[in-house]
Amino acid sequence: MCGRLTLRTPISALTALFSGLQFSQRKFRFNICPTQPILCIRQSESFQLEAVDLRWGLIPPWTKDTKIGTGLINARSETAASKPSFRDAFQCRRCLIVADGFFEWKKIGTSKQPFYISKKDQQPFCLAGLWESWRDDTRPTQTHIQTCTILTTSANDFMAPIHDRMPAFLQPDQFERWLDKSNRRAESVQPMLSPLRADSLQAYPVAALVNRSNNDSLECIARSDDPIQQNLF
Repeated sequence: MCGRLTLRTPISALTALFSGLQFSQRKFRFNICPTQPILCIRQSESFQLEAVDLRWGLIPPWTKDTKIGTGLINARSETAASKPSFRDAFQCRRCLIVADGFFEWKKIGTSKQPFYISKKDQQPFCLAGLWESWRDDTRPTQTHIQTCTILTTSANDFMAPIHDRMPAFLQPDQFERWLDKSNRRAESVQPMLSPLRADSLQAYPVAALVNRSNNDSLECIARSDDPIQQNLF
């Protein structure tokens, strides 16, 4: 799975990755957690690209309980196109989730050791995502809540010793086809959701500081070779 992200890339670098897109000023984030906003790229109603902040944890439009979103921060790419929670979004509400790192936890005995994973070139990347819009039917004047989830795939050889799943990375030459909401054929985009090349990533252990959602500082991504003493989960 993928349960934490970082985004500390300057606006200038994001603009270079998405030529012509406008990004709002934002502070660097070292521990983006579920239910918090994450930066997404999607097609607008007029089919133009737009950068938006969406709440992490997808809330299907048919549900009555928004708490379901905390359990839908990830969607398995192999089955998302057929699952009721993700099926409609997979057809026409696909997005890119922008980040420059993520955390994963490796089980060691009774404890879990967090690792920080990023690209070797330290550049930002885009993960395959889905988004939805939800509103309480009993309160028609209420503002829609827009949420998203990250698609995951099987781990590559690099990630496998840490976890058996990893987020699905997309390459720049795939962005347009993935975001094209006029293409509702799931089978045409499914092949994009394969594991990233194993030699593209780097990882190192970090302190249990990242386990707490209120910690959001540079220390969250600092290398730590101290063993985890207890299971904080």
